[in-house]
Amino acid sequence: MIGQEAPERRAANDADFGAGLAQPTAPNGLATLRTAHTNRLSAGEIQSLNERYAPLDCEERIRQLYRDFPPEKVLVTSSFAATSAFFLHVVSRVRPEQEIAFIDTGFHFPQTLRYKAYLTDLFRLKVFDVAAPPAAHERTAHARLWEADPDRCCAVNKIAPLEAIEPDYQVWISSLMRWQSEHRAGMRIFERRRGILKFHPMIDVTREERDDYIRAHHLPFHPLVLQGYASIGCTHCTVAGEGRSGRWAGKPKTECGLHL
Repeated sequence: MIGQEAPERRAANDADFGAGLAQPTAPNGLATLRTAHTNRLSAGEIQSLNERYAPLDCEERIRQLYRDFPPEKVLVTSSFAATSAFFLHVVSRVRPEQEIAFIDTGFHFPQTLRYKAYLTDLFRLKVFDVAAPPAAHERTAHARLWEADPDRCCAVNKIAPLEAIEPDYQVWISSLMRWQSEHRAGMRIFERRRGILKFHPMIDVTREERDDYIRAHHLPFHPLVLQGYASIGCTHCTVAGEGRSGRWAGKPKTECGLHL
């Protein structure tokens, strides 16, 4: 049964919209990750993190992160897209009380919102919405910015709302995998990007491993997957297609900008 939720909606104020970057920490053998500021981690310390986490599987990596960093300073985001059930199932097993941030662009497919409600109920997730100020969002809608300037549309409706809350956290977990795109193919487990320490516990998980996990645990795919959508974003910028070919079709853009 599809669960209905009324998540808190956290919209940035126009005054500080787009401002704010992260305030991070550090793990075992690296001074004290629980007290250090992750923006001050050296390249060598981040390399040490990558070496220490590399032998672990994705669930072990997430468990270790909560030992190395203050749990309340860990940001977890999900787009509730194609196969988010894999990532969210693992996170909910490791830390059931973890809050999940959902960036509400105002342009999501109805199927995405139903999938979000269903997974929230299924995994008993604590989800909160992050969104642009209504006036800023309305300006993008009125100008049909996704056609004229899709980078700016993403900046207003996705990047700035998340950056506004990043100062509350020290490390950001996302479910990126190398096989998803050429850009992601070069990513590592830990990286500093856009002023925050990023953690990609599933970066080396293959598509086959992901799908095997989903089947083994009888997890639901996003409804649009059966209609040929391999990657799912906003309605205006997503069509059916393999990989990320259905995102911003006909344009050189392949990333919204959150992970650049």
